[in-house]
Amino acid sequence: MSVQDDIKKEMNSAIDYFRDDLKNVRTSRANPAILDNLQIDVYGTKMRLRDVANVTVPETRQLLITPYDASNVNAIAKGIEAANLNLQPTVDGNIVRIAIPPMDEQIRKDMSKKCREKSENAKVKVREIRRKFNEQVRKQKQDGDIPEDIMKKEEKMIQEMTDRFCKDVDCLCSEKEKEVLEV
Repeated sequence: MSVQDDIKKEMNSAIDYFRDDLKNVRTSRANPAILDNLQIDVYGTKMRLRDVANVTVPETRQLLITPYDASNVNAIAKGIEAANLNLQPTVDGNIVRIAIPPMDEQIRKDMSKKCREKSENAKVKVREIRRKFNEQVRKQKQDGDIPEDIMKKEEKMIQEMTDRFCKDVDCLCSEKEKEVLEV
């Protein structure tokens, strides 16, 4: 594999992580992804919600959680309340319903700020990858494996890829911010 392929692979990995991280940012619509990392106390241990229940979106502002084992319904409701997500679960027989409240202006601004923080973290990760590969190229030059002009070419290519991936992060962030700020 070439250096360019290695860089692309690592930077794509950072972007994919950022994309998944953005799914956890709340919007005005119901999104099951906000519960993805939620840990529930069941069977004497902590388990992820998606491992003990199915989460669906029957309406734009409602989540419906159907436990695989109906005896876990109260544990799921307690876990959601304890997670401090500003969500109020309602036990309805063998299911849990969550009405997603409309976001006020302050919550939308907070979520927008959270998006920008996550995007900055993603850009830092991309820049760390750039630094790592620039150091590799400089070491190859120092060891005499490649001449100066090849080193400069590689550094330029690394910088161009960094710029492109940072731009991708900005695009993803602005899309999510637009979604968050939508009333």
